[in-house]
Amino acid sequence: MAEHPLDPLLQPSSIALLGASERAESPGATLAGMIINSEYGGEVYPVNPGYSQLLGLACYPDLDSLPKTVDHVVIALGNAHLEVALAASIRHGAKAATIYSSGVLEQDTSPPLQQRLADMARAAGIHICGINGMGFYNLEQQLYVGIFPRAPQIIRGGISYIAQSGSAFTTLCHNGCRLGFNLCASAGNEMTTTVADYMDWCLERESTQAIGLFLETVRDPQRFVAALQRANARGIPVVILKIGKSELGASMAVTHTGAIAGNHAVFQALCRCHGVIEVNDFDEMAAILMLLQNGHAVAPGELAAAFESGGFRELVTDTAEELGISFAALENATVGELEQHLDPGLKAENPLDVWGSHNRFEARFEACLLALMQDSNVGAGVFFSNYRDGYYLSEAIYRVMASVSVKVNKPIALATCYSDLANTALCQRAYAAGIPFVDGVRETLLAFRHLFAYQAFKQRYAARSAIPHQDTEQALQQAGNWRQKLKQSAAHTLEENTALELLSDFSIPTVNREMVTSEAELTAAAARLGYPLVLKTAQPGINHKSDQGGVIVGIQSEVELVRHYRDINQRLGSMALLSQMVSAGVEIALGTVNDRQFGPIIMVAAGGVLVEFLDDRTMAMCPLDAEQAEAMLGSLKLNRLLLGVRGQPAVNRQALVDIIVNLSQLAFSLRDKIAEIDINPVIANASDAIAVDALILCEPLGS
Repeated sequence: MAEHPLDPLLQPSSIALLGASERAESPGATLAGMIINSEYGGEVYPVNPGYSQLLGLACYPDLDSLPKTVDHVVIALGNAHLEVALAASIRHGAKAATIYSSGVLEQDTSPPLQQRLADMARAAGIHICGINGMGFYNLEQQLYVGIFPRAPQIIRGGISYIAQSGSAFTTLCHNGCRLGFNLCASAGNEMTTTVADYMDWCLERESTQAIGLFLETVRDPQRFVAALQRANARGIPVVILKIGKSELGASMAVTHTGAIAGNHAVFQALCRCHGVIEVNDFDEMAAILMLLQNGHAVAPGELAAAFESGGFRELVTDTAEELGISFAALENATVGELEQHLDPGLKAENPLDVWGSHNRFEARFEACLLALMQDSNVGAGVFFSNYRDGYYLSEAIYRVMASVSVKVNKPIALATCYSDLANTALCQRAYAAGIPFVDGVRETLLAFRHLFAYQAFKQRYAARSAIPHQDTEQALQQAGNWRQKLKQSAAHTLEENTALELLSDFSIPTVNREMVTSEAELTAAAARLGYPLVLKTAQPGINHKSDQGGVIVGIQSEVELVRHYRDINQRLGSMALLSQMVSAGVEIALGTVNDRQFGPIIMVAAGGVLVEFLDDRTMAMCPLDAEQAEAMLGSLKLNRLLLGVRGQPAVNRQALVDIIVNLSQLAFSLRDKIAEIDINPVIANASDAIAVDALILCEPLGS
């Protein structure tokens, strides 16, 4: 395998330890002990002028005294010494360094120390883990580059874990015995090496089964997206625990869409686009990583669950219903098989209570669990019990699981209904056997929900990858035409009629309308359009016309029309837009925002005046295909209205899907010119879907 740019950082053949020490409980002593007393096979050179020998190795006064040039220098020194130490490392010829300190001086000069260090490192092309981090562990090399004692039970496995917080770094890799890692990295402030860089390195490891990220922010969006794309291409799931959710995309823009697209919505859209499994806490992250690390893909179907307690079964089924998780419907043959092994009074069903009596219970458990897992409607399975070491029932269930797990190629897990259990030995045996062991009902069910959703994404991804996205000739031509128009226009906000023309040119149906500037033009336009009509002010600078009393709907006569026009003319000005009334239907809000980091996203939401108040919206990255647009509609509470309720017909769903797809194409094609689009509402009825109002802001954010 060709050398990766991060190899000198993460798998160096030689390493120097600046600040290595034997002083008890000091960072330098911890660092030296973890590296020198490990099975790391590379050359190690302690550097400290206070020692000639350190832990049995020759210790050198400085880097210039080393007998060879090392790949990697670990700088376990305080902030006051960082600048000199990094300069010495660069002079020495090292290709990488790890820095733990914060890089902040009380009485600093300008530019500050962090900036000076970053400039030095970038100029030299040196890769740095940190600053303000806790180092990294390469478990495949047995290289533990840290200044806090590592947990003795840390396990080698297939998870690559990268955290931007030191405490988050230790949370997973210093605790428990159910997760196995090939790399744990504390990225710190990512002076030169970002989360995306670590991901890229991990994606070249054959051992990588899943990537877990603890993220505060994304510092290199383009490389981060490229890493997600590469993970998809390799079939490697990415699990992200994102904090600071109110910071990302927080610009409160002029449009409804811009306001709503702040906070965490943009990042969620990115995650959905790339199949990222987003979790809310460490327990949820650990649970899904446990299911992912053995590489068993979910089979087609749904979940099967077995219990030795009817009470546990009810607890789990209640929680599953709350979380929207379905259990597999069993085939008749499976029901018949179960009936042969269940004690009288127990029903052959899923979820399944298998405990009746002690009589041959272990053999009955195994037969029932095997029957469940071999059912073609079952994609994965779990056995809930409160397992504890040395308890005969727990030991029996474990033996059953171990036996069944080697007979079926489907994910199958042990799960508890309570977390404070004495079961460390069982957990260790389960990990060695490749059986996930998850604590907690909610955590277990969420993990399986994530697992099924990721498998569905992989199938959609494979189908989309077979047909790469290409702009249509019409889209390319229209984009070119409008790019020229927008380049020639100085307006930041497009006048509504122009905005609707832009939508029309991208095959988005718009309401019939005419611009007027006088009563004579008004009455002539009304005669051509026909009543009933909608009258709106078209004066420049008025974005939300309803708030100014500038929208009148349901006008039935010329007398009424003229009266309203005179009022608007007097208050707001003579420019007005006269439109046909669209037949009643379901109001949907559509919009796009060109995010600073990740590009254009599209919003679909409940429309009308409630768009900013109802929590019924979904976001996705642009452009979309019809399947993705359909999935967005299906995720809304509003979808029940779209399907038709209380005698009302279903809307023309294909027309609505086409509008969503075409709007996403517009936003993507003109991402260099359009900042935000707000269409509220699109009115969808049984015959068609029509955009009746549009607000478009030019000049992308950050331009």
